[in-house]
Amino acid sequence: MLDLGRTFLQSVERNPNALAIVDGDVELTYSQWYARIGRVAAGLRSLGLERGDRLIVVLQNRWEMATLHWACQFAGIVIVPVNWRAKPEELDHTIIDAGARVVIYEPASADAVITSEAARTTTRIGLDDVEGATRSFEQLMATQEQGAAALAPQPAASADDYSVMLYTSGTTGLAKGVPRRHRHERAAALAHVAQNLYRRGERTLGVMPLYHTMGVRSLLAMALIDGVFVCVRRWNASFALHSIAKYGITCLYLVPTLYHDLLAAPEFARTEIGSITKLGFAGAPMNDGLLKRCSAAFRPELFVNHYGSSEVYTFSVDQDATKKPGSAGRAGINTRLRIVTLDASSSGALARTGEEGQIIAELAGDEAFEGYWKRPDANARAIREGWYFTGDTGYLDADGDLYVTGRVDDMIISGGENISPVDIESILSLHPAVDEVAVVGLKDERWGQRVVAFIKRSCAVEATALDEFCRTSDLVNFKRPREYIFVNAIPKSPVGKILRRKLSSGEYAPENSADGVEETDKNA
Repeated sequence: MLDLGRTFLQSVERNPNALAIVDGDVELTYSQWYARIGRVAAGLRSLGLERGDRLIVVLQNRWEMATLHWACQFAGIVIVPVNWRAKPEELDHTIIDAGARVVIYEPASADAVITSEAARTTTRIGLDDVEGATRSFEQLMATQEQGAAALAPQPAASADDYSVMLYTSGTTGLAKGVPRRHRHERAAALAHVAQNLYRRGERTLGVMPLYHTMGVRSLLAMALIDGVFVCVRRWNASFALHSIAKYGITCLYLVPTLYHDLLAAPEFARTEIGSITKLGFAGAPMNDGLLKRCSAAFRPELFVNHYGSSEVYTFSVDQDATKKPGSAGRAGINTRLRIVTLDASSSGALARTGEEGQIIAELAGDEAFEGYWKRPDANARAIREGWYFTGDTGYLDADGDLYVTGRVDDMIISGGENISPVDIESILSLHPAVDEVAVVGLKDERWGQRVVAFIKRSCAVEATALDEFCRTSDLVNFKRPREYIFVNAIPKSPVGKILRRKLSSGEYAPENSADGVEETDKNA
């Protein structure tokens, strides 16, 4: 298989004058971008970085970030992208764990870098005259090598070299490094192109952060098809809509939260969105209400629900997300999936059709990682008999389609019954007064846990009305929320995942009204 440097060269050779990347006033063709990538690769080598070394990058989605990603692929350096909102202690852990000697950052991430003790021991490359840098990004790009090597870099990596190391969110302890080889990344990008039916010259919004697997996939996929990557440094629905119209965006790949924001933006109704023919979402389930609204608003030719992770990019894909709302489809083209019982210790303990269990994926797949970075303890928990135990719960229906119901840790056990939050959220999302919803289990002396729905309202509604809505739905009685808490916002991660642990621990802002918390009849 080709390495990623050669993959980029394919587009340069096929379509040198095609537009490749946009970031504000910066618009570069493939040949122009290739030249800048060469200058950055030369600069990285001038710092003493060699094939296999790790480089920490703490940047938003800007042309420099995308360029650094490709420069590392050519130079054989392993890029380690970090959330630009990371705290100093998180950055400390990543720098030490990855063994990195160079950090590249910008004003948005400066506080963490300047405060990080580990960062003080590194060479610090700064953008936009940021405080604390030992060298500027402009100086890095000004580095010259002998001959034309800087302008025409040749791939120094093989398909078996590491390309990128993504760090998981670390919601239950220290974040874990997920090293992925060039061949893993290229296979995942090829699958992304195939499963989203991308054609040559597609244009996408570079919204999903490039420290996240979804963002990296969008970047690589566009290069595979001579496409255009339009940078969105920080999410803003109005700016995104403006970019869609200005650049004729043809495909979107977002988390559900961002689709919600687009539809809610005042400019949406007057924005020309007809160029968009393909929608894709991942990162979290899309509730039934939002699914229907997106389908009606965009009328896409293809609406893809993609389910995956940093470890195994694609678990499953549904190319017609509205046909069976909630379904994540079937295993991707590079993947084998199974559902095992919730208490399974073996990959052979299969759950029955319709029985909720843990989702596992075979690591022999082309997109799958091989293990966590220097974490044998994590490998022992997650990898068994050549299968990756995802920690996600789900079931297969009679047709063989996968339904993802949540995380093993999110399962609510009330009165001895296992209750998935996703089922309840899907029902409540269909109520016209519910803007957003998240369901968690809170401690209860009698039931162990009681089902609680946190609601962000779009208009006035009482808990009794929502309870009646659930009673008249297909939701079984024991799953009905016993309490409704009305909040100003549902807490989410930077990539749109609901942070249930914050709701459970009381880290939320209730509505400023007397009816912020309402209980329903627990015994009904």
